Amino acid sequence: MSVRHFLTLNDLSYDEAVQIVNRAMELKAMHKNRTVHEPLKNRVLGMIFEKSSTRTRVSFEAGMTQLGGAAIFLSPRDTQLGRGEPVEDSARVLSQMVDAVMIRTFDHAIIQKFADYSTVPVINALTDDYHPCQLLADIQAFTEARGDIKGKTVTWVGDGNNMCNSYINAAELFDFQLNIACPKGYEPKESMLARAKGRVTITESIEEAVRGSHLVTTDVWASMGQEEETKIRKAAFQKYQVSPALMDLADPSALFLHCLPAHRGEEVSEDMLDDPRSVVFEQAGNRLHAQKALLEFLILNQ
Repeated sequence: MSVRHFLTLNDLSYDEAVQIVNRAMELKAMHKNRTVHEPLKNRVLGMIFEKSSTRTRVSFEAGMTQLGGAAIFLSPRDTQLGRGEPVEDSARVLSQMVDAVMIRTFDHAIIQKFADYSTVPVINALTDDYHPCQLLADIQAFTEARGDIKGKTVTWVGDGNNMCNSYINAAELFDFQLNIACPKGYEPKESMLARAKGRVTITESIEEAVRGSHLVTTDVWASMGQEEETKIRKAAFQKYQVSPALMDLADPSALFLHCLPAHRGEEVSEDMLDDPRSVVFEQAGNRLHAQKALLEFLILNQ
């Protein structure tokens, strides 16, 4: 069987994605019950970080430990990638030493090239274009609280960034409608929308986008690497804040998600994360279990 990678949600079929989400919920229950489950004993995950992270590092590292394996953290100072070694050479070498590679980087082309030359599974832990691991945790959070997301309406508020792109992919994969509320000039790429097959509606009106939605989600106005644009982005996005009052326009059963870290008083009001409709901290914890399910799927099914 050829090696499987997880670079975007498009790398999974619907059945596989549902299988991983369901398995994540099983693993979460096992974790809460302190059930020892070590199917990846003596397996090693290489973790390459060119972008810093809290949740991504802890969730993957803890996940491998709980599954009986080990994880090796590699910062830009720890790899030859940071010293100019060709990506394809690093992929060929690391493939012989670890059982899977997780990469968190800027340019999506880097992870794509690494996967092209890797003989072990490569996982996208975030690039400037996509954040598929977060979407697995998000779908898990919604499923746990409200059941199947199929046929529901989801609203994305904010920048057409990597999270927005992954929500567009998720709309196609999990069969839901996606409303995107963003200021002019910050829409997702046309190439992303072209693939969405009519599932995506874009509007500048945050109220119009949220009205009747079953899930509302957002992200910071300026992502990592966009710090120089902070002042400009604050001006452009000042009307794109999710608050309890805005959530009142959504469906009565609506949930609120945020991939974190959040900037209270900017993309969310000071009280939004503590609103009863917010499940952001459960969502964050799901990164651990969704990624454990993903690791099982990729490593054990080779």
